[in-house]
Amino acid sequence: MIARRIYRLNRQGNLLWLRASVGRARENPIVLRLLVDTGSSYTVLPCRILERLGCNLQQPLQSTTIVTASAVVKMPVVPVPWFNCLGVRKENFSVVAMDLPMGSFANGLLGIDFLREEKAIIDIFKNEIYLRDNS
Repeated sequence: MIARRIYRLNRQGNLLWLRASVGRARENPIVLRLLVDTGSSYTVLPCRILERLGCNLQQPLQSTTIVTASAVVKMPVVPVPWFNCLGVRKENFSVVAMDLPMGSFANGLLGIDFLREEKAIIDIFKNEIYLRDNS
């Protein structure tokens, strides 16, 4: 039997969200509200937060093409010094720099990149997410 860690997700209408944090050495973490988005290939964080962390959006690691509801856009991919979500801390985790539309209650998106790597299972009826326990 595989041991799993269970985390409660928050629900707003049909949207599931959770809190995550990002940061860099010797500074207080920045707490974010992320939508759990299995339709997003990448984890997405807002540009202003990434700039506060010292990420260079003008010279990204790479760029990726994102299809939004209204356009196809090229967005920078940058590493954050550390990203902590669902009890998992990742160093130099790559994220897409993109601001969500004004009025969004979330700061960003937790994408399938993180969810797949952590072998997440989402129970939409119980509002829970399960991660394999690697301990």
